[in-house]
Formats: sequence, structure tokens, C-alpha cells
Amino acid sequence: MRTLRPLQALGLSATAEAAYLALVERGPQTMTELTDRPALVGSPLDGLKDAVAELSDIGLVSRTDGRLTAQPPRAVLEAVAERRARQARIAYESATALSQYWLDHTAGASYVEVVDTSERRGEIQSRVHNGAVSRVRALSIGPVGGSDRVPEVGPGTLDALDRGIDYRVVYSANILQDPKALEVAHECVARGEQARVFPDVALNVLVCDDRFAVVSVAAPNRTGHHSVVVQPSGLLDGLIGVFESYWRIAVPLPPAGAVGGSEATPEGRQLLSYLSAGLTDESIAREFGVSERTVARRIARLQEMLGAKTRFQLGVQASRRGWL
Repeated sequence: MRTLRPLQALGLSATAEAAYLALVERGPQTMTELTDRPALVGSPLDGLKDAVAELSDIGLVSRTDGRLTAQPPRAVLEAVAERRARQARIAYESATALSQYWLDHTAGASYVEVVDTSERRGEIQSRVHNGAVSRVRALSIGPVGGSDRVPEVGPGTLDALDRGIDYRVVYSANILQDPKALEVAHECVARGEQARVFPDVALNVLVCDDRFAVVSVAAPNRTGHHSVVVQPSGLLDGLIGVFESYWRIAVPLPPAGAVGGSEATPEGRQLLSYLSAGLTDESIAREFGVSERTVARRIARLQEMLGAKTRFQLGVQASRRGWL
């Protein structure tokens, strides 16, 4: 019969699983006491510290007065399962919509128009903002590394907001590290836009009411852009569904100036913004140019500073202090 390894199945290390099981069986222990457990004898101290950090990151272990305590697993692991289920669902819906786009576009569907000049692209996007009757929905990749284009409000956007058009926009989380792009987004929010952020938004989409959509992608040589105008069709319905999936699991864009709390460093607030946007430790490490282990240590320091045992509690406490 196959031995059950529930935490390893979730991607945690064998050492982390052995440490958790030891804490469940024996109760709270110090790090030194843990190293004496049969399953952990011979484990290097650094490796054990990393394993405990793995457990702390998802809320399975807390530390009080130097002693480690195992936390009940059901709520923690159900939260992990729910998050992964959401990610799987949005990946499935994106695959369905884009596969339909591929089939329809390669077949020369009459309801798909390809626009391959930057000038015409701006004109088409203006049609969305100027022609909207009730609402505009958008996905935005946001600033891309190496781009020399200065972020700016799209032509006609502010006029449409002033007309009372309902705007809902999901920005890729990299907007949080570009002050100018963030300033542009906050300008729109101040005029009535509802904005959320999500890691790694896959494409730029503008949906005008339910009448048509504009999908923008970089040209293969990266010297220009291609835009695809999609008229009413199953593909348009699919794009709207993709937007709604992103919207459901994205988090609100942090408000302008919400950085109060003298104890928080700019780096700490940036880290909290990334966490609130749903970035993984791996993604955050890339943004800061450090290792995942360093990111975990910084998060642990913030948790200790705010008296938070889990990342969820960290977000709550940071919000209460005005750091988010």
C-alpha cells in the first residue's frame, strides 16, 4: 500500500513534512528538540530552518517564545486547495477562449478583423471609449520591461468616465512597481474607475458594452502591435468570460497614498503590495532580485512586527495600519 505523503504532494519538502508530523505527535518543541526526532536525525540545521519556513509560509506552524507549534491543517490546506482551484479554473477558461480564437482566426472568420498599424490601433481603442453606452471591461498587461512608451490614460477614457460609463479594469501586478503607470491608474480611479490587480495578466483586452472587443498583442518583431477586433460571436462571449474570471479572483488596487504607518519601510510596503496582489514568493523574489528564502525571511519579519501568525493575518494587520 502506498504511503501517504500529503504535504509532499502539495510541493513541500520531505523535511518539512517530517517536522510537521513530529510537532503534531510530540507537541510544541524548540528547533533543537526537533533535530532529535528520529525522522529528522541527521538533517542539517539550515535545512530544518528552511523546512520550518515552508510550514510557516502557509500557516501550518507558528512560533512563540522560541517554540514551534503545529496548527490545525484543514482550514490552511483548504485555502491552498481553493487558491489552486481558482488558478486552474482561470487557466481552463483562458485556454477555451483562446483556442476558439485560434480556430476562428485561422479559418478567416468574418467577425475577426486584424489591425496591424499603431495609428489604426489607437483609433480602434478610441472607438471603445467614445462609443461605449453603459460599460467598458478591460484587462491590462501594464508596463512591460524595456518599453520606452510613457504610460498615459487612453484617449477618450476620462471623457467616458465623466459620462458615467462603468469601467472595470484588471491590471497585471507589475503596475505596482511602475510609479507613472500607477499614477495613471489612480487618476482613472479618482474619476470613477473600479480597478483590481492580478499577477501575470496574459493579454490586453477592451470590451465595449457587449458589442465588440479589442485584443492587443505585441508584434513578433516587437516594433509594433497587432490588434484584433472581435464582433459578436462565441469568441466575444469567451473573452468576456475570461475577464469575469480575472475580476472574481483579482484584488483591489491599493489606493493612492495609502502608505501610512511610520514603522513600515518602502521595501516592506512594496512587499505587502505584491502579497496583496497574489504574487508567489518566486515572482516576488524576481521583482526584488533576491532568493525565495530571503523573501520568506522578510515576510516572517513583517509577521513578527505585526504579531501575525499567518499571511492572511499579516494582510489584515497591515491594512488596519494603513500600509496597504
